[in-house]
Amino acid sequence: MGTLVCTIEMDKAAGLTVTVKNADANITQTLTMDGTKIEIKVAGEGATSIITQEAAKVTITCKQLEVKAEETIHLSSGKASTYESGDALAVKSAKDMTLKSDANVSVSGQKVAAEGQSEVNLTGASQNTLALASAGATLSAGAKLKLGPAQASMSGAQVEVKADGMMSLESSGVATLKGSLTNVQGSLVNLG
Repeated sequence: MGTLVCTIEMDKAAGLTVTVKNADANITQTLTMDGTKIEIKVAGEGATSIITQEAAKVTITCKQLEVKAEETIHLSSGKASTYESGDALAVKSAKDMTLKSDANVSVSGQKVAAEGQSEVNLTGASQNTLALASAGATLSAGAKLKLGPAQASMSGAQVEVKADGMMSLESSGVATLKGSLTNVQGSLVNLG
């Protein structure tokens, strides 16, 4: 590394400016304190990063921002907060992850997918409902699909239940099959 050029300027109106110039690397580092804010700037050939600290706000402007902690990171705010990415966003945890709100939680996107390697649970509050709504919906299970245990209801303008193999309809109590026209057919029909 070549020789650095270092300057300190003090002015009663402009404040204090410390500058370090590295001509070989084409990098200039500047620290400015003007009485209202502190600004640290590192300017190079391809990028410039700036940290500005005011009494009520700290702003970091840069091409890449990395925060690394050997143990924990805690971020907290007293008012509404926003995290926004102009490109893809990934949140990853090597262990358990919890997303929680004391109010409503909303997830929206062009396509929303949730996948569990061993188990997926969707639970509604005991006094309220769990609603799944779509213009077209498919509920499928590779091995067994179970509805219940207290009460299951299915309704629609047209309801079709079809089995490629055997179908069993059974009730331990009263069973009612009712329609304005009821049709029971098959190559062998056994009633009773």
